[in-house]
Amino acid sequence: MHPVYFDNNATTPLHPRVREAMLPWMGERYGNPSSLHGFGQAARNAVEEAREKVAALLGVRPPELVFTASGTEANNAVLFHRARGGQGHLVISAFEHPSIREAAARLEREGVEVTRVSPAGDGVVPAAEVVRALRPDTLLVALMLANNELGTLQPVVEVAAACRERGVPVLCDAVQAVGKIPVDAPALGVDYLVLGAHKFYGPLGAAALWVHKGVELTGHLVGGSQERRRRAGTENVPAIVGLGEAAAVAREELTARGAHLVALRDRFEAELARRLPDAIFHCQAAPRLPNTSHVAFPGAEGESLLIRLDLAGFAVSTGSACSSGAVEPSKTLLAIGLSPEEALSSLRISFGLFNTQEEVDAFLDALEREVGALRRVSPVAVVQP
Repeated sequence: MHPVYFDNNATTPLHPRVREAMLPWMGERYGNPSSLHGFGQAARNAVEEAREKVAALLGVRPPELVFTASGTEANNAVLFHRARGGQGHLVISAFEHPSIREAAARLEREGVEVTRVSPAGDGVVPAAEVVRALRPDTLLVALMLANNELGTLQPVVEVAAACRERGVPVLCDAVQAVGKIPVDAPALGVDYLVLGAHKFYGPLGAAALWVHKGVELTGHLVGGSQERRRRAGTENVPAIVGLGEAAAVAREELTARGAHLVALRDRFEAELARRLPDAIFHCQAAPRLPNTSHVAFPGAEGESLLIRLDLAGFAVSTGSACSSGAVEPSKTLLAIGLSPEEALSSLRISFGLFNTQEEVDAFLDALEREVGALRRVSPVAVVQP
């Protein structure tokens, strides 16, 4: 069997329609969207058509969208805009994406106070705890829509409603959710929402930030007047065209896509529970993305299992980080109360649009074989956090 990719929460392959839409802008079609001649205006039209497609997916007005190079850039732009000056207070969940966690840590070093709200054991941040953390000087709340490791969905609507009553803006990192589940930005009630093309079969290097009408955003990058002076820099036309087409495809296929992903995930989890009854499924009962399964295999170290599966032709992920040669447990898994041992024996399997049931069955065979092999030859090495 050809190598099989089960790491779709990290990045996804290009959809054929996306590739087809991008190719002309990587060859015979070109132009600076700010130029007044025909080449430039054709590029400008392509960018604006893409903006309309992304807006349609989110249920927003096209002028409210800002194209960026990544979700990281978009998240950084909002945090540094809201907390400029080194004063005030931020509230974030403890397992936000590093682009929010690290930006908040930098602002904290500059004098901004940061409250980090931990998720419960089911992988969901309690809305009441976020609301309880609000203060009169709170500048922003950041709460992701779907956690990238666990796939759990967060109570964004409830948190945003409480924040709106108090006049506190909300940033929602929806990078892992858009293209997998319906995302209606206005219905969420947030002020800023971020998405990234490469998480839903678009290209790397293209993302978008939705800014609710009337909400401020001072450009994080300054220079030219691009993106209505909210993000300077010549637009990456091929990547933006790809983002637009990925949004159009997602809008057309979202229901069927969700059903396909749930079928793969549920087949995998049911059969795995039968073959390896001691496997521990994390946050299985919580609302979660249709494609994500997070499992611990007691007695099998996760990094070693990942490598063995890769050699067997299957790509999966572990949330562990390698630092100075030592494997450390995922901060997300520790935050939901897992022991370091369980965290270090865990894998994330994230299914994608192009995966098949036959691939899932072959993966189950390999997983059962490799877990058994690891349990026979080596104990789990644990590094205390």
